[in-house]
Amino acid sequence: MTIVVDRNDMNEPGHWTDAPDYGPARWPGSTAPRHPPLRSLRDLLDTAPAPTAAAVAPAPRTTVAVAVAVEDVEPVEAAPAVEAAPAVEPAQAVPPAAVGTTAGLVPVAPPGLASDTELSTERLVRRTPRERFRVGRRRAPAGFAETIRTPLRRSYRIAVISLKGGVSKTTTTTALGAVLAAERADRVIAVDANPDSGTLGRRVHRQSGATIRDLVAAMPDLHTYMDIRRFTSQAPSGLEVLANDTDPAVSRTFGEQDYRRVMDLLSGQYPIVLTDSGTGLLHDTMRGILDLTDQLVVVATPSVDGASSAGITFDWLHAHGFREKAQNAVTVVSGVRSSSGRLIRVDDVVSHFRQRCRAVVTVPYDDHLARGGEVDPEQMRHRTRAAYYELAALVAQEFGRA
Repeated sequence: MTIVVDRNDMNEPGHWTDAPDYGPARWPGSTAPRHPPLRSLRDLLDTAPAPTAAAVAPAPRTTVAVAVAVEDVEPVEAAPAVEAAPAVEPAQAVPPAAVGTTAGLVPVAPPGLASDTELSTERLVRRTPRERFRVGRRRAPAGFAETIRTPLRRSYRIAVISLKGGVSKTTTTTALGAVLAAERADRVIAVDANPDSGTLGRRVHRQSGATIRDLVAAMPDLHTYMDIRRFTSQAPSGLEVLANDTDPAVSRTFGEQDYRRVMDLLSGQYPIVLTDSGTGLLHDTMRGILDLTDQLVVVATPSVDGASSAGITFDWLHAHGFREKAQNAVTVVSGVRSSSGRLIRVDDVVSHFRQRCRAVVTVPYDDHLARGGEVDPEQMRHRTRAAYYELAALVAQEFGRA
């Protein structure tokens, strides 16, 4: 008996990449399997004698023939046996390593690193043809590029803060840093200063598994830019990111003194340093962030709780000796959901914060940002990209005063 597999279907365009994985009973246009069920190759080899000359004859171009012996086929004389390789003695055989034993145990990645790999942008985000085959670089919105390139006389520190979580604080940090890095010739770095663990490292392709805690531990041996570069990951825009731990086993918080030491080190090598602060205002690290920052960016959302939390943030800054920095801050009203702004009077939210800070920028909802993966300004919608360029220009207006 000869089992024939039709190869024409395999040569159809897109067969290997686009076609569903149909089982025999699910082929379109048929209620029965197209071919009889196939036995495994080992079963065929174990039960079949040497093939006849007719069975091994060249098959037609569009088929592949497999010879299977049945009872009514005369056996043919077998070919001379080939001397088999000497079998391995049972004592020499190496048993497979048992799970949980020490011998032969395969190293397991730390929990945080394993999660970053399994839940990375490459695995979770669907790539569209536009993203894959994008050619060239889009120009900056008119009127912003020149301001963004304002020269600096010393290292400038920008802190992105919010009392509430889930308001696009990390997205704002990454997008702002990406625009500044893309339009300037300076080194720009974003630091995840969450006292527990942060997600800033997920917004770029990780080139280094090191974290800010590793940097602190190695600080006595770090003297040059290349020493620090081993701890950072760089986005296509040029923005470098110093990630924080995502390992749930971490038990020590990242404190104020750690932050001050990191800022002192980075300020000697990076003209622009952005800080993605943790949620809240009362943790230990926030005191160092507010003391050292040159420019605050307060993030709000077009919702009742998001706007109220940003308002409380300004109240807290005024009450704890940071009135001047609050008045010079820039507020970002970020649309984190597609329905943001439909049921809220966004104009009233903007008017409120214009009375409390230097400027307000509204960022519309964007699918590219909503997916929570790596941030690329080239993939944003025109209005979203223009909003972040406006934010970068507003921040850069203060560069000349630094």
